[in-house]
Amino acid sequence: MSEPVTLALTAGEPAGIGPELCLQLAGEPRQAGLVVVACRNLLAARAQALGLGVQLHDWLPGQAPETGAGHLSVYHVDGCGSHAAGKLDTGNSQYVLDTLTVAAKGCLTGDFDGMVTAPVHKGVINEAGIAFSGHTEFLQALCGVERVVMMLATEDLRVALVTTHLPLKDVAAAITPERLSQVTRILNADLKTFFGIEHPRILVAGLNPHAGEGGHLGREEIEVIEPTLEKLRAEGIQLTGPLPADTLFTPHWLDNADAVLAMYHDQGLPVLKFQGFGRAVNITLGLPIVRTSVDHGTALDLAGTGKADAGSLRTAIRVAEHMARYRQAAKNTG
Repeated sequence: MSEPVTLALTAGEPAGIGPELCLQLAGEPRQAGLVVVACRNLLAARAQALGLGVQLHDWLPGQAPETGAGHLSVYHVDGCGSHAAGKLDTGNSQYVLDTLTVAAKGCLTGDFDGMVTAPVHKGVINEAGIAFSGHTEFLQALCGVERVVMMLATEDLRVALVTTHLPLKDVAAAITPERLSQVTRILNADLKTFFGIEHPRILVAGLNPHAGEGGHLGREEIEVIEPTLEKLRAEGIQLTGPLPADTLFTPHWLDNADAVLAMYHDQGLPVLKFQGFGRAVNITLGLPIVRTSVDHGTALDLAGTGKADAGSLRTAIRVAEHMARYRQAAKNTG
């Protein structure tokens, strides 16, 4: 697993901390080749404002990225009008989406081995009149896949979601046998491909308190979740559950599992973020490319202060590199 890895790093919302987090990485040792996909002028302006002596190098596909301390390769994308830290500008919205498109298409063509995304601001993109619900859905449409899975991970815990950004009142109806089957198969397959886990062990949370208490606290476990899990077990997928979420996240269960499958956003992610906020990474499964991201937002109040912590971005890069290397190994042996 020693082949070179080149990752695209999108700088995210220009007014946020993304550009300076990318610049921070220029002064640190790194294993993977990094190419920041952003406006060169934006990065230069932010580096000057923060007093960072970073040398920016224009990069084109086929070139080896700069790896020396204080040097950063940049795939320039036009269209960023305002460079002001902390001040959102709807005029930059299409530019932000263009950086994602460039990075993703570069992954699809093989110019990049994966992409890592700094945070974007969904609100300002929508205020520009562009329908946008997030990186995950944007990349799903761009890559033309039917289903993707959001998974957040720390060093010790992986949590994937059956449903993501839905009002709580809509969650139960969204958990169908088809959706649960698709998500579970994607999670199982990608744990093998991108994490090198030969036989993934997956814990599945129930939807209701006490996993329904035998039907007394809800029947989704009996009517939907349990029958679907039985069919998936017959395919050879190792599944335990449905388990009550309030006991699933304990060492007794987690010590013998590779991932948790939670039914909804706020069932699984608060536990993970409590354990590792600032060191966690957001991973999109089900794509034909490697994509990871930070576990935080644009932090407009910190932008331009030099106080932003690049810990989550470092983790996202490290995980993307490992995923890319495992996929390389799988291709070489398959």
